[in-house]
Amino acid sequence: MENSPISSDRIEAAIYRIRGQNVIMDADLAKLYGVTTKVLLQSVKRNMARFPADFTFVLTRQEFTILRSQIVTSSWGGRRTLPYAFTEQGVAMLSSVLRSERAIAVNIQIMRTFVRIRRMISNNEGLSRRLDALEEKYDGQFKVVFDAIRQIMRPPNPKRNPIGFVKTDKSK
Repeated sequence: MENSPISSDRIEAAIYRIRGQNVIMDADLAKLYGVTTKVLLQSVKRNMARFPADFTFVLTRQEFTILRSQIVTSSWGGRRTLPYAFTEQGVAMLSSVLRSERAIAVNIQIMRTFVRIRRMISNNEGLSRRLDALEEKYDGQFKVVFDAIRQIMRPPNPKRNPIGFVKTDKSK
């Protein structure tokens, strides 16, 4: 981590999987860059031509509710607008909008973290293909072993059972 003010672990903790993409939320990016979310979004909105829909998007109300439940935010105060999510390309484009020394160093570390995550996913896919080939080669007695390995390789399920009371519709 050459002169980076931010650890890759901290960046990795800020990356979420939304709409099948790895993204970082506007508030998390603002903290990493050392600016307010308002300042970050003002810079983005002044340069909207640089941020097409595949670079950044606004979360839906449902996505935001799910995200809030994952990161356990307080129910009072907070933001009044839905957050923006930035893909890897959107974060790269931020480097042309935010020009401070810190922004440059943080952007480099974020790009390295995205690359590392992409490599881990790629390695996992390669392992999965090799496992399929081995499973075809061996008979059913190893099925339990192959199933256990696949279970370990599976990413965690983001949809968890709700906590607390759940209102059910008894009219059905």
